[in-house]
Amino acid sequence: MKRTSIFSIFFFLLFSFAVQAEDVHYLTTEQFKQYVFDYTKSSEWHYQGDKPCVIDFYTTWCGPCKKLSPIMEELAAELCDEVIFYKVDTEKERELAYFFQINSIPQILFVPVEGMPQLARGLLPKQTLRQAIDEVLLNKPKKD
Repeated sequence: MKRTSIFSIFFFLLFSFAVQAEDVHYLTTEQFKQYVFDYTKSSEWHYQGDKPCVIDFYTTWCGPCKKLSPIMEELAAELCDEVIFYKVDTEKERELAYFFQINSIPQILFVPVEGMPQLARGLLPKQTLRQAIDEVLLNKPKKD
């Protein structure tokens, strides 16, 4: 009985991690141009996607970025049917960091299907991020 329980827990944890990891997509500069916006072809913002997205600009050594990562994974798992979640490593994708003038991290870009994106700076609590997603991306009224 114990053996079955241990194996069950192991596979549950493995499956849960795999599902969360797939909900957040890592973007290169070229993928960004393909899926989000090709700033080399147009100076006027035009989002390429059919669902709104959230882009987490981070680096691997950043403490606040490490704290934000599981929050973003939770939100991605909760909202994967409505919103696409991306991550951009600013040290690997310096061109994107320069384009968005990322000079401190973490920074989060909220990209609606129509309209201009909005940038938030710093480590924000999950509730604040969820509220921004609801209001900016999903056009849900503010909860009182």
